[in-house]
Amino acid sequence: MRLRIVDCGLRIDDGRSWRIRTRTFPIRNPQSAIRVLLFVAACTPVTTRPDFLPDPQGIQVILDARPGRVTPEIATLVAAESLQVEQVNDRDGYVETAWYDTRSHRSVRGAGDVPDLAATVKIRCWADPYVPGQTRLTLEAVYRPRYDPSRSERDLEVIVPEDHAGHAIAERLVAALKKRFGTPSSSPTAP
Repeated sequence: MRLRIVDCGLRIDDGRSWRIRTRTFPIRNPQSAIRVLLFVAACTPVTTRPDFLPDPQGIQVILDARPGRVTPEIATLVAAESLQVEQVNDRDGYVETAWYDTRSHRSVRGAGDVPDLAATVKIRCWADPYVPGQTRLTLEAVYRPRYDPSRSERDLEVIVPEDHAGHAIAERLVAALKKRFGTPSSSPTAP
């Protein structure tokens, strides 16, 4: 087989030879590059949820509604209980209240000084898709038994006991959500 000058990428023009440089792309198929970029953009971890999971001892219930309907209702019910909503995101299905003193019935914003640690609670709600048309709601009511600025707020939080006023607020919220949306007849029971 004979090798021609053209096969090597050489050109002869006016008695001079020169090599043609063809640009090669590392990605042969531009459509696959677009798909990869879309995949990376769709998987960005941008969320307003905290970077920790709900406490497994929190109240769990299955509701007959999608998370997009449940989350705004949670925020409305929390405000009706006189708690300040610190963070809410319908898309992420997350609601968090400010610290709430159950004795003085006042909310305290931020992680700063809480006047009565034993009576002050924070309620967080995670509304996650369960099956199509249903939501697994996890609601945790926590308090801090002590204040330690050297540790993170989450490290100090403990689920409130059942005889605590914060647990009663959480139970009222869950009962109102069950009444509003209903529960499936075959929903699993929480431990």
